[in-house]
Amino acid sequence: MNAVDYRGRTTLITGASSGLGAEFARRLAERGSDLVLVARREERLDALAAELSTAHGIKADVVAMDLAVANAGEMLAAEVDRRGITVTSLVNNAGFGTFGRFHQEDPERLRQEVALDVMAVVDISRAFIAGLRARGEGVLINVASMAAYQPVPSMAVYAASKAFVLSFTEALWQESRGTGLRVIALSPGATKTEFFDILGTEDATGGTRMQTSEEVVRTALRALDRRNPPPSVISGVTNRIMAVSGRLLTRRMLVSMVDRLTGSRDTPAERTPTRA
Repeated sequence: MNAVDYRGRTTLITGASSGLGAEFARRLAERGSDLVLVARREERLDALAAELSTAHGIKADVVAMDLAVANAGEMLAAEVDRRGITVTSLVNNAGFGTFGRFHQEDPERLRQEVALDVMAVVDISRAFIAGLRARGEGVLINVASMAAYQPVPSMAVYAASKAFVLSFTEALWQESRGTGLRVIALSPGATKTEFFDILGTEDATGGTRMQTSEEVVRTALRALDRRNPPPSVISGVTNRIMAVSGRLLTRRMLVSMVDRLTGSRDTPAERTPTRA
């Protein structure tokens, strides 16, 4: 397989109003892809759509939608179909995390986290994957996380959600082999985005250097351009080493080490932020 040709194609990106989603939009627009930008913050999406249309001569549609709802995939697919848009690639990037001991977390906040980080990924992937496979081209990128590779105390739900995304996507990679659709799970480590503003702390970085959104997105697109793309990719050499090193430890040792690295501790309930 050769490098992906995005020219004349249309990529749908969730969580496109900032961070990795906006960076995916910029890099794919550079490669000639039309875009469907999906997030809750319509003003930001409109500004990004105008920027990329002007800079690259591509068509950028905006869909303002909260994806942490039941049947998000069906509703999104229906809206795209209503506009006469044929989606040829999909980037499931929308998500958020919370930081705090599980017994202190807001139950409704946790339900929203699972709804967006897990159910929306499944629902949207299911709504579009048949069409992507049938066309025999394009990509499906699901954004996981380094948190997927071990339990993370004080981010218990987020890490478990991303472990689901990693396993789910690697299974889709195998199921899609031979169809022409390239499927990959992207696992960033700590990245300079609004994620930590929403999280409410940078303690979860464990003191590691933060990557830029550009570095992370470049990792994903380079992997997809390979002749035989892998089912998943970790962004950053240090992050890859950490993921491999974790396999050498017992589960008891691993979870204890992560707890120490992130500086986890019981925190006041008011530290749990609201979603931006």
